[in-house]
Amino acid sequence: MFDSNIVIYKIVQDLYFFVTGGDDENELILDAVLQGFVDAVALLLRNKIDKSEALENLDLILLCLDEIVDRGMILETDGNAIAGKVATSSVDPAAPLSEQTISQALAL
Repeated sequence: MFDSNIVIYKIVQDLYFFVTGGDDENELILDAVLQGFVDAVALLLRNKIDKSEALENLDLILLCLDEIVDRGMILETDGNAIAGKVATSSVDPAAPLSEQTISQALAL
């Protein structure tokens, strides 16, 4: 507890991940959000989670947050699903079809 908020955190190498919620929130749900976020970031960064990689791919990390929470409502906690949605939305439409997955090519 910190100032009537629940704070859950995870340290991965030189990065600190935090999830906060009101004192009436369920700690297990907040932990699931944090774990899903860390898993999605690890998948998108190919397990090279450090400060420099995070800064280079900040757009993908922010998209992960957008996929997880919308106006305080938790939408998704599965890291694989989050990473899949972010990877699909970050496809370059100018990339050749041979470099895209089938679902990415059909989404365009």
